[in-house]
Amino acid sequence: MRWIHAAGRGLLVLVVVMTGYIASGARADEGAPHGRGPLTLATAGDLTGYLGPLLEGWNRTHPGERVTLVELPDSADETHAQMTTDLRGGDRSRFDVLNIDVNWTSEFAAAGWIRPLPRDRFPLRTFLPPVVDTATYDGQLYAVPYVTNAGLLLYRKDVLAREGVPPPRTWAELEHDARTIAPKYGLDGYAGQFLPYEGLTVNAAEAVYSAGGTILGDEGARVTVNSAAAREGVGFLARGVREGWIPKRALTYKEEESKQAFQDGRLLFLRNWPYAYAVASAKGSPVAGKIGAVPLPGPDGPGTSVLGGSNLAVNTHARHPDSAARLIAYLTGARVQRMVLTRGALPPVRAALYEDPALIRRFPYLPTLRAAVLAAAPRPKSPHYDQVSLVVQAVVHDALTGRQTPEAAVRRLARELDAIARR
Repeated sequence: MRWIHAAGRGLLVLVVVMTGYIASGARADEGAPHGRGPLTLATAGDLTGYLGPLLEGWNRTHPGERVTLVELPDSADETHAQMTTDLRGGDRSRFDVLNIDVNWTSEFAAAGWIRPLPRDRFPLRTFLPPVVDTATYDGQLYAVPYVTNAGLLLYRKDVLAREGVPPPRTWAELEHDARTIAPKYGLDGYAGQFLPYEGLTVNAAEAVYSAGGTILGDEGARVTVNSAAAREGVGFLARGVREGWIPKRALTYKEEESKQAFQDGRLLFLRNWPYAYAVASAKGSPVAGKIGAVPLPGPDGPGTSVLGGSNLAVNTHARHPDSAARLIAYLTGARVQRMVLTRGALPPVRAALYEDPALIRRFPYLPTLRAAVLAAAPRPKSPHYDQVSLVVQAVVHDALTGRQTPEAAVRRLARELDAIARR
């Protein structure tokens, strides 16, 4: 009996040791540089429903590396909150590959949530040049551009044609047409995304950049917003709301609400991303065939768009990082990038697609979009970008609602951003 008990204890020890060894081996395999296996891909809500079918192509040809798509809310702020909450869990994170807003790259890299990537594994030279900068932090590649974006001015070309006027190139022309032409046709004049969320940060940055100003410099270490250009940009938007050619209801608009107002035939001019052009031009839309798109106007000519889009990054604690990199290479390949445009109405990062005659016939705004992307500027880079964006939203919204003058708002913005930069 003593022998049996001793043997039993020995067997128990052996089982415990082997279990630990196997578990340790499994963890080592999951974190190994060349580990392959199943993945999860986290992304903001897919408004056009293209991504699931696109990933089915990967899953058919990579049965041992199947991807599970996790769709988060379509609001950038809510997606950011859910991603960061998950990433703070370290090796308990559910997500392997992250489809992140271009401006989160610096924040996620500085926090150690995403891993550096080898440049030579991805065809970065085939991408539109400005998009690559959005995927770097401190000189290192931390993500791979997946889709790009630049704001465009959509307009009712049928209405402007009746009036015999070209689309506006300057703020003065936009303001004049929004004040005088729109009411004649029962339309609101101009709208963007003015609810206090990430979209307002983008619209405010575009106004400041278009006037020749900046918000931050040196990767967020220097505050540059206290300038005449920033006061002019914020003042342009605030004046529009005060005078009524920007309707007060636009203060509740995000991308979808503003797109719907334009698609329903309630707006003369709209600042939005190119997807809004594609959706509003689709068969059955009340404004199909009546839409044009031009670069955003500025004080003296074409303005500056904020560079939008998303990058694909690999979680530092990804279970199978080699599969994650292989998936990113697949999603940024020429064939899939073409489908990103044709199925998802999202601007691809591959430069050659913008010169494809067949695609230009189908998406006539592509040359305009290419020019806008090449001239676009990134949002302020900062490892504390979420805090920077919240401050910009709150302060600019106060200016739009008349709680503060543009001059006072810019001074306050400089103070609050300086406090963030000093952290």
